[in-house]
Amino acid sequence: MKRILSLFLTLSFATLSLFADEVEFRAKAPAQVIEGKPFQLTYTVNQRGKDFQAPAFDNFEHLAGPYTSTSSSISIVNGHHTSTYTVTYTFTLMGNTAGTYTIPPASIRVSGDTYSSNGVRITVLPPDEPIQSQNTNAPATQQQRQSNSSAQASPGSSDNIFIRTIVSKSKVHEQEALLLSYKLYFANVNVAQFTNNTKLPDFTGFLKQELEQGEIQTELEHYNGRNYQTATLYRTILYPQHSGDIKIDPATFEAVLQVQTRSQVRSIFDDFFGSYTNVTKQLTAPGMTIHVAALPTGKPAGFSGAVGSFTLTPSISTTDLKANEAVTLKLDIQGAGNMKLIKTPAVDWPEGFELYDPKVTNNFRTSANGVSGTKSIEYLAIPRAAGEYTIPPVTFSYYDIHDNAYKTLRTPEYTLHVARGANEAANDNTQPQQFAGTQKEDIKQLGSDIRYIYAGELKTKEGTLTTKKPSPVLFGSAGFYAAYAIPLALAILLFIVFRKRIRENADIRLVRYKRANKVAQRRLKAAKQLLKQNNQSAFYEEIERAALSYLSDRLSIPTAELSKDTIADILRRKNISDELITEVQDVIATAEFARYAPAASDHAQEDLYNRTAELINNLENQKL
Repeated sequence: MKRILSLFLTLSFATLSLFADEVEFRAKAPAQVIEGKPFQLTYTVNQRGKDFQAPAFDNFEHLAGPYTSTSSSISIVNGHHTSTYTVTYTFTLMGNTAGTYTIPPASIRVSGDTYSSNGVRITVLPPDEPIQSQNTNAPATQQQRQSNSSAQASPGSSDNIFIRTIVSKSKVHEQEALLLSYKLYFANVNVAQFTNNTKLPDFTGFLKQELEQGEIQTELEHYNGRNYQTATLYRTILYPQHSGDIKIDPATFEAVLQVQTRSQVRSIFDDFFGSYTNVTKQLTAPGMTIHVAALPTGKPAGFSGAVGSFTLTPSISTTDLKANEAVTLKLDIQGAGNMKLIKTPAVDWPEGFELYDPKVTNNFRTSANGVSGTKSIEYLAIPRAAGEYTIPPVTFSYYDIHDNAYKTLRTPEYTLHVARGANEAANDNTQPQQFAGTQKEDIKQLGSDIRYIYAGELKTKEGTLTTKKPSPVLFGSAGFYAAYAIPLALAILLFIVFRKRIRENADIRLVRYKRANKVAQRRLKAAKQLLKQNNQSAFYEEIERAALSYLSDRLSIPTAELSKDTIADILRRKNISDELITEVQDVIATAEFARYAPAASDHAQEDLYNRTAELINNLENQKL
């Protein structure tokens, strides 16, 4: 049996090798490293290979490697065979000089063919600058040593964690895009998470276009002589709407930091097994002032505020058509800038054309460089008479940021040759000149669509004349006043009722107080169903919630602040008997203990359910 199994596995691997995946040979290393600190460079290939050739590690010190590791797996699911095989070569390197360097590709032979990996670009950051004392020859005092280690002693200090407000440009023109980012810098501190208590400025004076954030990634950055882990928290594209100095107010963020708590009695194990606590820290990003220059004078006649760099591509569906056939003029405005503010250029159509609203299609992409893409505009028109018509050039004017000048783009002049339509009249002399091109379906019969009020006598179904008019409600009669008084009284009554209900609903405590018994009974009903399903854990949890939610609503205490002692004190002040107070504490304790205790009998669960229902009824009779 073992030989058969071994033969089967050998054949399976041989078969799978025939359908091997495409060779993937990749290099991976950190994008940023610190000068003088080791890092790892790995090369991974997904098939068996040989003659691995590593590149020359110029500008880096080769400390160790390559270390080779392999992994493989095979799985058969529903007759489908899947196998993986990976070989990893690991090098330990160290950068000795700050700068940006590129490590060339490595090579390897797989099945007789040579494959090359990707190159790796690595930025070596300088180390942290030491804190210099005034007398560099004198040894550091105890106070100086404490100052040098203060960053590690106070992980939440402003030196260890802060947020910068970064703008791509501080001087721009009106409608010129600028990128604003809020970037977190932190060192010697563990950032666990960010809260939702983020307050961004209103960006008054700007048109805002937020960028999709995605998952927050961290990277190293050397700033003010120190290396920090950085993460971009928020990015947006801003378009200033007027000239002058526009101020951006500060923004606030909240971060949860994990800080190690140390006991007063120090031991050698504190650094390894010390406990941690979460500390919420508010971070403020400073405000900025953007200097916005007005657009130069001499704006073209067709300028509508477009700023950026654009091209105009026109097209027309046809220039030879018949009357009553549609013609489409399309304009594609491509480029980058304030694309969303571009207005639809006007087309000077000849007289005698039936016009429709332009169809606008936007295909924009928002990136750190701004908004770019294409704005497509389709104009549809229908000539109603034969002849030759000219469509003058359509102009689109904008301010070019790169050339600092206004530019005007024009379409060519189009001449339309409109032939006689099939529905036009055969003889033009039969129609007056002013109605040339009018279709038969355009002429409607007038005068028969008005029905005048009939003022004569009406006939009944039997055919007799009806001359008797219904008696009106006389002014000043009882029926006259009742017709006004009854709706008014009903309106006043409904107003009073609804106002009372609104006031009651506005009092959250009163609403919770009134619905306490109803909520408790609903939870007891749910607990009864869980009891029938033999779901013990959920049953005890629902029983505990029924009792606690009832007491929370009746006593106007948040559930999180409820405790046995608090409940007992409040019930005693309300003159509740000690026997009933003891029963309350016992029911809550039993339910709480049973949630984590071994399984209880069905009889015990039924008894706890009955005790809880009776307890709530007794408390309800006490009118808490």
